[in-house]
Amino acid sequence: MANNLVKYERVLLKLSGEALMGKGSSIFDKQTIDSIIIQIKEILTLNVKIGIVIGGGNIFRGVNGSEMGLERANADYIGMLATIMNGIALKDFFTNAGVNSKIYSAVAINNIVKGINRDNMLGHLTKGNVVIFVGGTGNPFFTTDSGAALRAIEMQADLLIKATKVDGVYDMDPKIYSNAVKFGTITFDQAIQQNLRVMDMSAFDLCREHNINIDVCDIFKPNCLRDSVLGNTQGTLIHA
Repeated sequence: MANNLVKYERVLLKLSGEALMGKGSSIFDKQTIDSIIIQIKEILTLNVKIGIVIGGGNIFRGVNGSEMGLERANADYIGMLATIMNGIALKDFFTNAGVNSKIYSAVAINNIVKGINRDNMLGHLTKGNVVIFVGGTGNPFFTTDSGAALRAIEMQADLLIKATKVDGVYDMDPKIYSNAVKFGTITFDQAIQQNLRVMDMSAFDLCREHNINIDVCDIFKPNCLRDSVLGNTQGTLIHA
């Protein structure tokens, strides 16, 4: 039975590949990853079911590859492989921390990662295992944001947490404008009307259509995930 303080009992965590780097230049920063796993273990103790979509930007970004002259589809395929590498590493980090996890890929690789089987995936969530989704959507020209929205729908999540290095959604870029104003909450329609670049539009539309709230928060702040599932976001909640 879920803790009665929990507002969101099933969540999808969209974790960027860059988040695994921390503030360093190595593709993995052990201290940063340990701190993220501590937060995840904290919400697992609240009986929250959690899936994770991991990006690949710490290894390779498809958009950057196409800018270097790679054909966009091939660049995106390389990016998918980068997410798979991150997922394999993340699973080991979870195992070392005593957390059971299962990895599923939109692009199956025999003897390495299995393709997504929704029934099996839902079974692992029910058991309290963390489910790691890799490979994006399995198709080029779609971002891992779209993959996160798709997996959130498949796992019947009621919240998508976009964990970034920014502590919420602002009316303008806070890195450029010192007078940028942060939203505590905002509706999907308001975000569209104000042209706020929260996620790519296909992902945003999927969440709006399926009534999945989006919480944009700073993963490096203590208790970020706990506050999100309790309904007390440190960042910005986007809702219907």
